[in-house]
Amino acid sequence: MGFPGTWMTESESLVYRVVPKCACSTIGQIMYFSDHGRFFDGDIHDATTGLHKWAQEASQPLIEANVKAHRSPAFTCVRNPYSRILSSFFDKICGIQRNGKRYRGNLVPLIIQKYGIDVGGEDGRAEFDQIASFRRFLLFVRDTIRWKKPMEPDIHWSAMSGHISTFIVNGGRYDRIFFTEKFNEGMQSVLNLASLRHQVDLATIPRFNESEGHGPARAHPVEAYFDDLSMHLMWEIYRKDFQLFRYDFDNPANKLPKGDIDLAEVHARLGD
Repeated sequence: MGFPGTWMTESESLVYRVVPKCACSTIGQIMYFSDHGRFFDGDIHDATTGLHKWAQEASQPLIEANVKAHRSPAFTCVRNPYSRILSSFFDKICGIQRNGKRYRGNLVPLIIQKYGIDVGGEDGRAEFDQIASFRRFLLFVRDTIRWKKPMEPDIHWSAMSGHISTFIVNGGRYDRIFFTEKFNEGMQSVLNLASLRHQVDLATIPRFNESEGHGPARAHPVEAYFDDLSMHLMWEIYRKDFQLFRYDFDNPANKLPKGDIDLAEVHARLGD
């Protein structure tokens, strides 16, 4: 199994378990900068040099050896499940991707046909009922996660705890898990653990939101998208995420966590 979704600086100063839709573009660029003194020119997900990634075969033995010996600080980042799933919807379902096409080819037509969602027409620019469409998308998400139908769950909406657990189960230990909503504070706590080739000033680092502009802007506050049924589905899908990462399930309007993450509890519950 190894360590899927894991990135490591070439200097082996930092090890990061990627969680999609949780500031991963910005984190990857910070790691790249800390080694090279410059940012990667383009989307960091497209980089094939300058950063070790588990998806690159040559990087795998280096990452595995480092993680199993815990030679470097290992970390990841989480986000409020309500805003994360909304971001996935507007980016991946409603948006046109970098290649000028819909995400995953026939995925969007499939959901339009089977769940009756609207995505704003061919280019995603037409007006549509965002709330009704999102709630139908959430039914689709639940079906993929609970029954793996009509397809396997996608990494962008599968639970954060699932991504994070693979690192633990296969022999890794996290030194930090921080909140997207408190990014500078959390990222600084990680950088403080590492010996970096190039110092990073988080106050001046741009945010690399590679999904921005892919889809329509969210027209309503987060809480408007979640009625009682939607919240029931969110609990069914993301219960562990709310519990382990201390997010407020009862109030979708509160994006901030209610407390600190207990790393010992995360390792115990996700290490089975």
